[in-house]
Amino acid sequence: MQVEFILNGQRIELAVEKNEFLAEALRKAGMLGVRQGCNTSSCGLCTVWIDGKPTLSCSFLALRAAGKSITTIEGVQTEAKEFAAFLTAQGAEQCGFCSPGFIMTVLAMKRELTTYSEEAIIHYLAGNLCRCTGYMGQLRAVKAYLGVTE
Repeated sequence: MQVEFILNGQRIELAVEKNEFLAEALRKAGMLGVRQGCNTSSCGLCTVWIDGKPTLSCSFLALRAAGKSITTIEGVQTEAKEFAAFLTAQGAEQCGFCSPGFIMTVLAMKRELTTYSEEAIIHYLAGNLCRCTGYMGQLRAVKAYLGVTE
């Protein structure tokens, strides 16, 4: 089946299976920043934006993307690099496997929330898992990026 949507600002049409998830379809389309870890909507590695909202693409059927705007890490390179510098400065970059999904979530949080606190950040990032870190470096990086001084 063919599905047409906007991917990182460009209208595309993809051939997808009726039971194919968006993460798989995006990877076939060359969006290798979309990672898959758990395939149960538990880890956040597959986070993309659908119409501007962070969405776990491993549990979102590709056919449902028809007519929507999908943004992957490849579509927000400037913002991603800016935040990645904060991760590096805080020693929180680790292996990087979870970074694309984590960064997509942080950038969405920056766009969605009007005020930031450590509690709000922790709540917003609760669905992002990392096997390499104890999360404190990531939390320091997010707080520095968002200008949280508490």
